[in-house]
Amino acid sequence: QVQLVESGGGLVQAGVSLRLSCAASGRTYSNYAMGWFRQAPGKEREFVAAISRDGGTTYYTDSVKGRFTISRDNAKNTVYLQMNSLKPEDTAVYYCAASRSYGQFIRLKYNYEYWGQGTQVTVSS
Repeated sequence: QVQLVESGGGLVQAGVSLRLSCAASGRTYSNYAMGWFRQAPGKEREFVAAISRDGGTTYYTDSVKGRFTISRDNAKNTVYLQMNSLKPEDTAVYYCAASRSYGQFIRLKYNYEYWGQGTQVTVSS
């Protein structure tokens, strides 16, 4: 089992930055690729960003490229999502998740075994 706890969400104005954190406990964190997903009201949960086990490979959905950065610190069992230039359309509950998959497969939510409880991000215009 892997337990994931997100933090760092909040209510902000458009254009500012937030950094989300996801602390992992349980089985060896570095054995898992990590991802961030988000779900807006009335919409399906969608992929935002993912990072490989060693942090050397990252993936992003097109709408956040150049604005969001995913990173991980395996010594601290933590994955981060730095979100810059936030837009109202970024408003959602953000979830971190852990996957035993590799490569492009970590873009797919169905390949994630463990999920956090989510943290709300609200961006006002």
